[in-house]
Amino acid sequence: MEPIAEKKKAIFKSTLELVRENGFHGTPMSLVAKHAGVAAGTIYHYFESKEQLICELFDYAQQQAIAVVERENCAVIPFEECFFRLWMGLYTFYRDNTDLLKFFEQFVNSPYDTTRPPIEKDKFYSLLFQFFERGIREGELREVSPKILATHVHSSIISAAKLTGFGRLKLEQSDLEQLQLLLWDGIKRTA
Repeated sequence: MEPIAEKKKAIFKSTLELVRENGFHGTPMSLVAKHAGVAAGTIYHYFESKEQLICELFDYAQQQAIAVVERENCAVIPFEECFFRLWMGLYTFYRDNTDLLKFFEQFVNSPYDTTRPPIEKDKFYSLLFQFFERGIREGELREVSPKILATHVHSSIISAAKLTGFGRLKLEQSDLEQLQLLLWDGIKRTA
């Protein structure tokens, strides 16, 4: 991921916070600029419109999630171990970035998402699909569509991260391990 200017990072951070509090419609560019501590003209130096800001923020945030998948998707260790690392890596990322998680959720349920390519061409999901294809190829997973496996596993990660990240549920490490094991037992290949 190429480095971005500090002012642009401040704009992204402010947008995440304001969208969490006010939603997309309640977050005008002027408020983002004020909250980020930049001049109104500065925000338009980086973004022609609010739509461009929201879409670039989504891409920037998604790159962070992609970095987690790339870091935890280790082809040199057994698939099962890699599965648990990937699950925990994404869970920790989402749990520790609740503004981003809430932003993702709003984005994919908004008109801003209509300009994006189909999910099969999305780099984040492509990486997940490839990961689960590996598990099937190595005989570790049931022969189910990688899309189904990715959807099922990613949904469990997001649900757990939302509940814990927003303080609605306290999960100990042993609880997380049980959750992972239940999921693994449901998707692993049985004799």
